[in-house]
Amino acid sequence: MWNFSSARVVVERITIDHVGHRGDGVALVGGEAIYVPYTLGGETVEVAEVHGHPDRRKLLAVEIASPERIAPFCPHFGVCGGCAIQHWREDAYRAWKRAIVVETLKQAKLDCEVADLIDAHGAGRRRVTLHARLGTHEVLKVGFAAANSHDIIPVDRCPILDPALAGALDAAWALAEPMLPSIRGGKPLDIQVTATRNGLDVDIRGSGPLPPPMIATLSIVAEKHRLARLTRHGELVLMRGAPVVTMGAAQVTLPPGSFLQATAAGEEMLAASVAERCGRARHAADLFCGVGPFALRLAAKMRVSAFDSDAGAVAALQKAATATSGLKPVKAETRDLFRRPLMPSELRDFDVVIFDPPRQGAQAQAQQLAASKVPAVIGVSCNVATFARDARILVDGGYRLETVTPIDQFRHTPHVEVVARFSR
Repeated sequence: MWNFSSARVVVERITIDHVGHRGDGVALVGGEAIYVPYTLGGETVEVAEVHGHPDRRKLLAVEIASPERIAPFCPHFGVCGGCAIQHWREDAYRAWKRAIVVETLKQAKLDCEVADLIDAHGAGRRRVTLHARLGTHEVLKVGFAAANSHDIIPVDRCPILDPALAGALDAAWALAEPMLPSIRGGKPLDIQVTATRNGLDVDIRGSGPLPPPMIATLSIVAEKHRLARLTRHGELVLMRGAPVVTMGAAQVTLPPGSFLQATAAGEEMLAASVAERCGRARHAADLFCGVGPFALRLAAKMRVSAFDSDAGAVAALQKAATATSGLKPVKAETRDLFRRPLMPSELRDFDVVIFDPPRQGAQAQAQQLAASKVPAVIGVSCNVATFARDARILVDGGYRLETVTPIDQFRHTPHVEVVARFSR
């Protein structure tokens, strides 16, 4: 028997039917779906009610385990909310993750081939956000949020992180300790750490204004832990070296707290998939371009016009492109594509358009693309549901959806990336 809690007050004994799209086991009880984290299809489990959530249960014990169940590799699994699945055999997990894409597209009545899932975990996550809070008896906790809770689970290591983030947890603890007065005053502290070529890039958020003595103290901590850069809400505290990442032939200096794909392997795989689908295009539009993971690689072969609402990211992209020899012209522009999507008249000069929006998708931009005559559109998404919605708009506008490729850079979670080409 697998025990997940010392509590023995059993409310129900139920059988799990299947694993749902969010990674929870789903039991069908009286015609209603009941969700139980950390369970697998076919298992008989003991569960307890979750106060305020009538459709959820807390797992107490697994009485009859699935033959696909394996031992989790992390001691924090089941308590820390970072991973939803470490307990499932890899072949079954991969089939489930691909099926999420297949079923979501089917629900949107999108008829297309879905390729096999591509693993892009690589060396692991290269960016992480740690939370510093006060626990019981005013004890400092630094770690990750517990599953379905605001409680913080203190951690001393995380096996899914890239080795380049070695030292991130120690640095986060060291930065949080002198800031105890701010945390005690009710200001939650979040510490975002990104691995770069020159070391760890750290941005502190939620502290409130820092008095000069605190800045001096944090600077000493940053020096001791050899941080590349330390910022607070984007404001520079200390920089020992510019935090740089490589994108194709270019070197990009990251803006503080900027978005970056979760893994280096994930970024490379997504960029390669996009480049392959561009074919022999000569002028591409890269929408929601960020700091340029697609644009800077595509510019080796074609002109690129890049757009994003993040002015810092756009400036970093343009600076990197200008400083890199051998690239075709790159023009980066700050533009809110949610409020001001590129219109059909502005899309006429492009023979391919790439869009990689945040999780909410790109509905407004998809509508304008559907009304355009761009011969090829490449969609990239970290949210299959909003991708399906936007894909439906493009297909209804006359595009044909080609093979959809699922890419797994968020291993052990229900999140999956997709890349697809639409053509007229």
